[in-house]
Amino acid sequence: MKINKVIVITGGAGFLGRQFCAAVAESGGIAIVADIDFEAARRVAEMISANHLGMAVPALLDITSTDSVKALLAEIHQQHGRIDAVVNNAYPRNLNYGRKLEDVAYADFCENVDLHLGGYFLVAQQFALYFREHGGGSIINMSSIYGVMPPRFEVYEGTQMTMPVEYAAIKSAVIHLTRYFAQYFKSKGIRVNCISPGGILDDQPSIFLENYKKHCNSDGMLSTQDLSGMVIFLLSDAAEKITGQNFIIDDGFSL
Repeated sequence: MKINKVIVITGGAGFLGRQFCAAVAESGGIAIVADIDFEAARRVAEMISANHLGMAVPALLDITSTDSVKALLAEIHQQHGRIDAVVNNAYPRNLNYGRKLEDVAYADFCENVDLHLGGYFLVAQQFALYFREHGGGSIINMSSIYGVMPPRFEVYEGTQMTMPVEYAAIKSAVIHLTRYFAQYFKSKGIRVNCISPGGILDDQPSIFLENYKKHCNSDGMLSTQDLSGMVIFLLSDAAEKITGQNFIIDDGFSL
């Protein structure tokens, strides 16, 4: 599926972001690799451009800063004359993120919700206002299966891993934020959708992988490539009538 669009991917130098940027470039779009770590974004853009010359551009972005988001919008519009979509994919969190429920401090919970959910709101807000002014656009928010179902804590037994309470609160809110924005900007040419992936393979302990796979249809944990097809589809003109939806990709884990 080919797209001829300018797409901003927040957290573009990260684990999922790199794959999304590469998929956009491979599909004929220009991937704006937007990340708080500009040097990492530059490296990702250079790697992608080695095979797709000029189709990946690094950009500095702090999704928790209004000035940073507005500066990015102005810079990309000046460079390319348009912005067609944003993939809200960054994953900000503080140093204490990921503790077990009993050990989560109130201040840390609030800070992580502020960074992640607040950052997603800010990006969606500012891009939606830009799209409304410039004739439309698309927003894709990244949520999680743990935004639609309670955690299966048993899959973490025998490991040091857990399902962070902040993550569940944030990702469930992202799904409803998606619907809110889709409804608010309905008839303005702005589509807002959400993707909720299952667990993604990233060197997790074998016992966790075995426990997780018991709940799945076939392979269990996803690869980053498993999500790219949906991202490209939602960015494409083939999805022009789809808005306000949450798409679960999890090999059946949530059933």
